[in-house]
Amino acid sequence: MKKIIAMVALVFSCMLAYAQTNGEVIVMNKAMFIKDVFDYEKSQDWKYKGNKPAIIDLYADWCGPCRMVAPIMKELAKEYADKIVVYKVNVDKEKELAALFNATSIPLFVFIPMNGEPQLFRGAADKATYKKAIDDFLLKTE
Repeated sequence: MKKIIAMVALVFSCMLAYAQTNGEVIVMNKAMFIKDVFDYEKSQDWKYKGNKPAIIDLYADWCGPCRMVAPIMKELAKEYADKIVVYKVNVDKEKELAALFNATSIPLFVFIPMNGEPQLFRGAADKATYKKAIDDFLLKTE
C-alpha cells in the first residue's frame, strides 16, 4: 500500500513539474496552496514558498468575465513559462481560499512576487494590462 501511495505521489509530482515547465495553468486547492504558496494555518506573516513569482486566478465556472479571461491566462502561462507560475482557484470549490483573499467579486487575481506582499487585481482586463503587471510588478522589467 505504501508503494502505491508513493507511486501516486511521484506521478502527481511529475505531472505538476511538467505543467509548470510547459506553461500550463495549474488548478490549485487548499492543500497545494499551503504546500506551495503560503501556510496561513501556521503563520500570520506572509512568506511566499514558491521558486517563481505567481498569479492566482480566483474564478467560477458560471462567471462570464472569468471565462473571457481564462484564455488570456493560458497564453500568459505559456509566454512566461520559465518566469512565473499561473494557478487558478475555483471559488465555489475552495471557499476558504476565496475568503483568505476576500474574493467578494470575481475574477480576482493575486499577483505574488518573490519578495514582498501579494497585490490584488480585481476584474477582467485585456492581455496587455496583465503583461504590464507581470513585467512591472512580478518581474520588475521595464
